[in-house]
Amino acid sequence: MGGLGSADLPRHIGVMLDGNRRWAKELGRNASFGHRRGADKINEFLTWCDEVGVQLVTLWLLSTDNLKRAREEIDTLLEIIAAAVERLAAAHTWRLKTVGNLQMLPEPFVSRMEAAESKTSDVKGMQVNIAVGYGGRQEITDAVRSLLAEQATSGKTLAEVARSIKVDDITDHLYTKGQPDPDLVIRTSGEQRMSGFMLWQTVHTELYFCEAYWPDFRKVDFLRALRDYTQRERRLGR
Repeated sequence: MGGLGSADLPRHIGVMLDGNRRWAKELGRNASFGHRRGADKINEFLTWCDEVGVQLVTLWLLSTDNLKRAREEIDTLLEIIAAAVERLAAAHTWRLKTVGNLQMLPEPFVSRMEAAESKTSDVKGMQVNIAVGYGGRQEITDAVRSLLAEQATSGKTLAEVARSIKVDDITDHLYTKGQPDPDLVIRTSGEQRMSGFMLWQTVHTELYFCEAYWPDFRKVDFLRALRDYTQRERRLGR
């Protein structure tokens, strides 16, 4: 891949698929048009990741903040996401996993996500996290709540938990438990902030911001992100 050594490439890439609405607005179209074009880009992007040997991709498709938008837009967006994920499952190329607070989402949508995940459970290839109803603060809150509930079940008092709790205890209760942290996060649309994406997991992650809106994101943009990543010295806090 243009001189990129596979040993230097990220194992786990997180993607903030940003700019669908602004892309559509500049064309004089509505938000749903942008969301559909953004959904159409997903399969192509995952194919690029597969080609270079990425093991895990996390796609942030719907944030907890997005849920504050108008009901009509959210309903349309959920339908677009569900249909896109079902197409990925039908391809049976990647193993899908939903990450997020599903209790914040309507049951019919959750059922479709769970069915898509189940349909790809036997796939041995690249894993794809579908982050929906996802927010970094919400994830940490849910992780702490889950940890406390687990400890209470084992008979420990709150004081005992407070004395013994470790960083790894929270890590083990995240939506992404058992997975490696992202090596690289790509955000499209020119915005240069994390907006709550994988707050716990990205402490040592390399960040790459691309000016292109997500529907316009090209393979050359992806390769530039990888090349930039391979040229960085990753000290991982050391």
